[in-house]
Amino acid sequence: MVISRPAWMWGAEMGVNERGLAITNEAVFTRVPVAEQGLTGMDLLRLALERADTAREGVEVITGLLRRHPQGGRMGHRSVGFRYHSSFLLADDREAWLLETAGWLWAARRVEGRFTSSNVLTIGRDHELVHTEAATYARAQGLWREPGELDFARAFGDPLMAVAAGGQRRRACTHGLASRPGDPFDVLAAALRSHGDEAAAGHPADGWRMHMPCAHASWLPTRHAGQTTGSMIARAGASPRVWMTGTSSPCLSVWKPVAVDRDVIGDRGHAGEAPDASLWWAHERLHRRVLADCAAHASVSRSERARLDARARDEDDPARFAALWDEHRERIVEWHAALERHGRHARRGPFAWYW
Repeated sequence: MVISRPAWMWGAEMGVNERGLAITNEAVFTRVPVAEQGLTGMDLLRLALERADTAREGVEVITGLLRRHPQGGRMGHRSVGFRYHSSFLLADDREAWLLETAGWLWAARRVEGRFTSSNVLTIGRDHELVHTEAATYARAQGLWREPGELDFARAFGDPLMAVAAGGQRRRACTHGLASRPGDPFDVLAAALRSHGDEAAAGHPADGWRMHMPCAHASWLPTRHAGQTTGSMIARAGASPRVWMTGTSSPCLSVWKPVAVDRDVIGDRGHAGEAPDASLWWAHERLHRRVLADCAAHASVSRSERARLDARARDEDDPARFAALWDEHRERIVEWHAALERHGRHARRGPFAWYW
């Protein structure tokens, strides 16, 4: 399988296995306490990729694990007290499922057409599967007092965090972007690079909530930890295709192919917790240089990145995948050097100072 994970964690935020099952994870904030120790949502995702062949089986693996183990544990790198629950999108070549959790409780439904998720519970009364104790627990805890079928999102979602995290607004943004016509790869690549309302301004610092898919950390209280650290596009199914940035900030990065059934890129996608010579950290140095003066450098290497993207989209020979990763690494060094030679000095201001 291919996974994207924080350097300090075992679990994964997203991935695809050799059977063509793709799973992604989102943090969601609920009114159910998060266990001090347990399996994180990322642990659950990786275990499902290891044990399931289909999206439906992935739902069964995760819900089965939640019957036996608490959902919890450390979920922040420096913010060691940061805790949340998780939602999952699971897709194979036949169907896709949305699975949302609140501790050991959960609800799931099939999704059709174009669908996006973000940091908020969305399954209401439309669940196809639900934990047998969910309604009883919600009523016993005073979380659900209405008659009839349980509304999972209203009962268990944290309304304050739903607003602060900007989940609904970001869902609307990504759904609109992903629904545009065109080649699926190009549509998704453009969506993941978006800063939201490009017509208004599209500056990375715009807005006090993280409403955009390509996020750059900025203002307190909600965006200081809002940072896109890795991106992936996957075609699920019997012959899965995967493209990854291997970097933060997809707006400045390049998509590169990865083989699911064999290791053809070696350690090119690995990065340490501290700055090192990896692709991820080389890009991060470029990223921070650009953010010091966004207006001057927002278009840095745009045409060259588009050319590399096109090659990555069409390349299907795993023997040539590593060369695309190496070329991106080389171009980052050149782009950064060009900025240092010809770029303006960073303008003073809160956002530039922050970075």
